Amino acid sequence: MTDADRRRPSLFARRSWPETSRISGILRRETVGGALLLIGALLALVWSNSPWSESYQALRDVKVGPAALHLDLSLGKWAADGLLAVFFFVAGLELKREFVAGDLRDPLRAAVPVSAAVGGVMVPALLYVVIAGAEAPRGWAIPTATDIAFALAVLAVIGRFLPSALRTFLLTLAVVDDLLAIMIIAVFYTADLAVLPLLGALVPLAVFGLLVQRRVRSWWLLLPLAAATWVLVHESGVHATVAGVLLAFTVPVLRSDAAGGPNAGPGLAEHFEHRIRPISAGVAVPIFAFFSAGVTVGGLTGLATSLSDKVAIGIVVGLVVGKPVGILTATWLVSRFTRAELGQGLKWVDVLGLSLLGGIGFTVSLLIGELAFGLGSERDDIVKVAVLTGSLLSAVLATFILRARSNLYRRVHEEETADRDRDGVPDVYDENPTDPTRH
Repeated sequence: MTDADRRRPSLFARRSWPETSRISGILRRETVGGALLLIGALLALVWSNSPWSESYQALRDVKVGPAALHLDLSLGKWAADGLLAVFFFVAGLELKREFVAGDLRDPLRAAVPVSAAVGGVMVPALLYVVIAGAEAPRGWAIPTATDIAFALAVLAVIGRFLPSALRTFLLTLAVVDDLLAIMIIAVFYTADLAVLPLLGALVPLAVFGLLVQRRVRSWWLLLPLAAATWVLVHESGVHATVAGVLLAFTVPVLRSDAAGGPNAGPGLAEHFEHRIRPISAGVAVPIFAFFSAGVTVGGLTGLATSLSDKVAIGIVVGLVVGKPVGILTATWLVSRFTRAELGQGLKWVDVLGLSLLGGIGFTVSLLIGELAFGLGSERDDIVKVAVLTGSLLSAVLATFILRARSNLYRRVHEEETADRDRDGVPDVYDENPTDPTRH
């Protein structure tokens, strides 16, 4: 091997051990959250297709909250507007950390997941518009989102030994995907904008930001400010989940100089993430899944009728075909222009399998479907059937591909976990510590 070959960049380079360990912890928590999400969705499907389906709809439509503040919302709306704000807060924390202290701070490293995420949004949207746009144009963004918890739950079953670099790529791609999704929701799904409440939201948001920049962690100070920001954003007509991302972006990632600086340990963003991610993955997202996935299918006849709708066809094709084509094509283009190699014995079929996991869209896809067509509407029910069908097909196809490569993944996993000197750090992370592809 020549020196030029050794210096050639890798698309899926191994990170440093501390970062790999941190990412592994996140993936484990998201995998558990994905299992709870699937349980919530399954309960909703069983209940809504049982003889007691009307009681499910009645529960979902129960209204609670103060009418004076325009917060007399149904439980389904509280799950979508309130609980998902927690989900997007956690996504915002992870996204900011990636840009400040993670791979996304390096333009060369960021090029792969960012390009893949953009491709994974553009191609599904384009396919949807070609198939169903003239009939229901507001649904174009439904097949553009990847559900990381759902995807990782599937991955835990079919790809337990998937190399850490591929797992990290999937997580980073999904984080950027979440940012694109919240931008789409804020720009394209804000029907009536009330400027005064939106400007008013800047006040508690600024105070929240000032306190966290001073490293204040007191929940009794921060929680009321976060709630006030959420209420005012909700009142403005912008989807309230945007408040979660805005709040997250104010939280500092690195430790202050007074606390020892960046090398002294995790910053406030990581502290909040550790505290709130279990609430997001274990409570917020599963409850949203329970209230959003309930659709009365009507047996095989009803399923066939729903899937024959152009909206459903556009969503399924967008998820199953558009997502992997967009992700794979964008990744190949980055490789082409940077002359980077896949590395670690990987082949493009591995990227295809991972890209198919990107077609598992659930949480944000269902949310956008509700915003596009209205919660409980006929088209909303079609969206739910299509999203579930497309996600299931994507999972099955990914299973075939990734299972076929399991022997390679097992060998890479054994290499990445071997610790012969028993120092608590796998040996591969001790080798070539100055290699830029490993940090």
